[in-house]
Amino acid sequence: MIWVLLKSNALGVDFKIKLLTVGGKRLKLTIWDTAGQERFRTLTSSYYRGAQGIILVYDVTRRETFTNLSDVWAKEVELYSTNQDCVKMLVGNKVDRDSERAVTREEGVALAKELGSMFLECSAKTRENVEQCFEELALKIMEIPSLLEEGSSVGKRNMLKQKPEYQASPGGGCCS
Repeated sequence: MIWVLLKSNALGVDFKIKLLTVGGKRLKLTIWDTAGQERFRTLTSSYYRGAQGIILVYDVTRRETFTNLSDVWAKEVELYSTNQDCVKMLVGNKVDRDSERAVTREEGVALAKELGSMFLECSAKTRENVEQCFEELALKIMEIPSLLEEGSSVGKRNMLKQKPEYQASPGGGCCS
């Protein structure tokens, strides 16, 4: 089991299990989609513990979501993530709305490089690159032995402790 934290513009916290086959291996991803809104910051800090992968999502049509990633959420990852080898990915969502774009791909690439993160752009609406986000993250996690050793026991232990107190509205997450 791979333990992934997804920071999107969801409302509250949503929990999903995603099964996928990567590199010939059948994987089970436990995904906690936590809210990007300021009012949920204290609630979501505990979800970083034991995460093997963290996906930070911003909306390419809303500059403030991109700015919040570097000013707030990336710092929170450093503060609360207990796994030093945790794989991070920066994802720009809503590329289907290119005419409304407020954040360039180059800006996303530059921030990902600064944060030591992988980078992709996607569209949850059209499903463009959504599967690729999870597949590339999982492949990278599988390359890091320390993450695989700790993975299933840390994930299961945290999953038993964590219970979402809020649910995202249907379709409210980035990658539903």
